[in-house]
Parts: sequence; C-alpha cells; structure tokens
Amino acid sequence: MDYPFVSLIVAVVATAGAVAGGVLVRGTTAVPAAAWSVVAWLALASEMAGRWGGGLSEPGLMASMRLVVVSLSLCPAMSLLGAKRPQHGVWQLIVGSLAVVLVLPVGRALVMMPGSMPHVHLLAEWFMLALAAVGWMNFIATRRRLAATLITGGQLVLMRPFVPGFALDTQIASVLGSPAIDCGGVFAGMLGTLLAVLQGWRRDGLRQAAGRSPHPLASLIDPPFFALRETLGAAWTLRIAERFDQIAVSRGWPCRLSFGGLIITGPERDAAWHRDATRAFTALMRRFVTVAWLRRHAGQ
Repeated sequence: MDYPFVSLIVAVVATAGAVAGGVLVRGTTAVPAAAWSVVAWLALASEMAGRWGGGLSEPGLMASMRLVVVSLSLCPAMSLLGAKRPQHGVWQLIVGSLAVVLVLPVGRALVMMPGSMPHVHLLAEWFMLALAAVGWMNFIATRRRLAATLITGGQLVLMRPFVPGFALDTQIASVLGSPAIDCGGVFAGMLGTLLAVLQGWRRDGLRQAAGRSPHPLASLIDPPFFALRETLGAAWTLRIAERFDQIAVSRGWPCRLSFGGLIITGPERDAAWHRDATRAFTALMRRFVTVAWLRRHAGQ
C-alpha cells in the first residue's frame, strides 16, 4: 500500500474538516485556533505530498518537515489558552513566535549543515509533549474527550521522532521510515477532527443537558455556557464560572455556576435578581463570543 498517498488524502479530508470547524466556531475567539488547525493540516498534507512524490526522500529533509508539522500542530491548543478579548488577537503573535522557536533547528539544519538532521534540545522535546498534554486535558472533561484523545494520539505518533530518548540521527531516520505508523497517526487525527466538527454541528447532547433544569434562569444560561465549554474547553469556562460565582456571592444571589451548569443553592424570595444575573453572565461571555453567537445558541 502506498501509505504516503493514503496519508495525503486523509490529510486533505481533515483540512476540509478543519475549515468546517472554523465556520462552526464563527463568532467566538476560537476562530484563530481553527485557522491554526487548517495551517497545520495543510503542512501535513504538504509533507505527505513530498514523501509520495519523492521530494522528501532524504532523512534530513523529512525530519525538518516533520518538525515544522509538529510545531504547527501544537499551535491550536496554544491559541485557545489566550482566547479572551481583547488580547486574543495579539496572542496569536505569541503563538506564531512559539512555532518559530520550535522550528529553529530546521533553519540551522538547512542553512548551516544542509542535509543534516534538525537537533531538538531536550527541553524543547519535553515542552512539546507538555503542550500536547495541555491541549488534551483542556477537553478531557467535555463531550469532546474522544475527539481530543484521537487528535492528541495522532500528534504523539507524528511527534515520536522528537520525543526524549531519540537522540541519534539513525534512530530518527528509522522512525521516519515507518510510513504505515505515520498513516495511522494521520488517520487518528482526521477522525478526531471530523468527530469534533460533527459534535459541533449536532448539539443534541448539549440540548438535553441544558434542558435538565426546569429553572428559567438555567434555561437561559446553560445552553450558551455548555456550547462555549465545548468550543474553548475547560480552562476558560471554569474561569467564567469562577467570576460569576464571585459576583453572585457579592450580590447575594442564591445560585452558583459550575462546570455542569447553573445550580440554585437556596430559596428565592423573588425573581428580580434574574435579570442582573443574566446581564452579568452575558458580560462575562462577551469576552469570548459575539452577541450574534449568544443569540444563536440561546435556544439550542
């Protein structure tokens, strides 16, 4: 089987899925992360096209291109860590700078020692593993845990030439000479990407979860909160819940916002505080989404 060609086709399909994901997250600060995902999949498709066409036949070139692919694949998770207005735009410069720093060994290998392997520092190897783990942990408690696991698994497969322990050029060349394993990693990443897009398109599970509470305030807050949780992951939704709870305590509202939605903690004398709570929640969400997005997800 021509594994590089199969990997190329799979990467092209995953690129289309990443583009669809960018459309689904429109109106949120996750759009840059979706753009980084498209770039990473295009880079992977370019690598597989080069290997299939013979342009990346030398081990040094293969290793250099693989390091570029791995570095770009870590950018979407890094982008989500800074997905709060107004700094989310400037944050992309930091994400781009990270990618440049990670691919510096490629520049040294191509310019100073043409044909040689890129030598990644041990700290950079551990750092790449840590970034992959952070991206996975951000979604492991959400409904996209399987998609995140598949994507991270695919990342680790493609990253294996640059994990701690592969210090010799011969070892790296041997790993890169396993196109069948690479194809498995690409296929896992593609399945994760398409699954995430499918879950974003079909929100039946979120609709059921948001409809468990009969409280009128929960019916307003839970749907967009759950949707943002599945879009940005746990890090920022927990932060929103924390800030909302601080406001609730200071104003004496009988409610708390948890990772699983709004919880009414005490008896209600009246519903006058509902409007203030909704305004506070909307103000917090506006750091991550547009008004149009909130309206689109209010009745899901």
